[in-house]
Amino acid sequence: MNVVILQPSYIPWRGYFHQISKADLFIFYVDVQYDKHGWRNRNQIKTAQGKQWLTIPVHSGGATEGLLIKEAKIDWARPWAVNHWKALTFSYAKAPYFRQYASLLEPFYQRHDTLLADFTIDLTIALARELGISQTRFMRSSEIPGVDGQKTDRLIQILTKVGTTHYISGPSARDYIEQDKFDAAGISLEYMLYDYPNYPQLYPPFDGQVSILDLLFMTGPEAFHSISRPR
Repeated sequence: MNVVILQPSYIPWRGYFHQISKADLFIFYVDVQYDKHGWRNRNQIKTAQGKQWLTIPVHSGGATEGLLIKEAKIDWARPWAVNHWKALTFSYAKAPYFRQYASLLEPFYQRHDTLLADFTIDLTIALARELGISQTRFMRSSEIPGVDGQKTDRLIQILTKVGTTHYISGPSARDYIEQDKFDAAGISLEYMLYDYPNYPQLYPPFDGQVSILDLLFMTGPEAFHSISRPR
């Protein structure tokens, strides 16, 4: 069974969905430390003025040390959802397929989730299904009992408990994954190659390091072809 384990992110880029498409089981890694300056609560879109960050404010109590992803709470003191939807509408109103996906997306920006992960995970799954990724099952790492340890050991425990035979990892993990432990567990290891074709964008020059929403709004039903068929 092919398995991917990734931390949930806010409207991730297309490489994230490529990994989802290659997995029989995709596990959202939620019981690890929340990284304040990572992708858990933010991403970028293209605008006429250049790239713009969309950031979901999170209650941190002044610090995030020791805070797990599954515990991170959205700060509703600021109207971030209204602002994000306005930014998407303003930047992509002229995109060929914006209206097609607005009916899917707008209800998410009318939700009032307490936990960040509930919002980002549900939105990611909805986008995956819209892309045509129908065979992948989803679960959260917090649903798997009896997992402890750190780094590779923890990863191997999760993978073993769900019956993994093949693990698909992002390329940056080469720096810390211990190959010998995967070999000992009988789990083969694959690293993603992110090398995708360009597609039309509203605001040149081309930039592929933006949210999946850019690809969806610009290419519509053809979006998955630029994910599943790297150049």
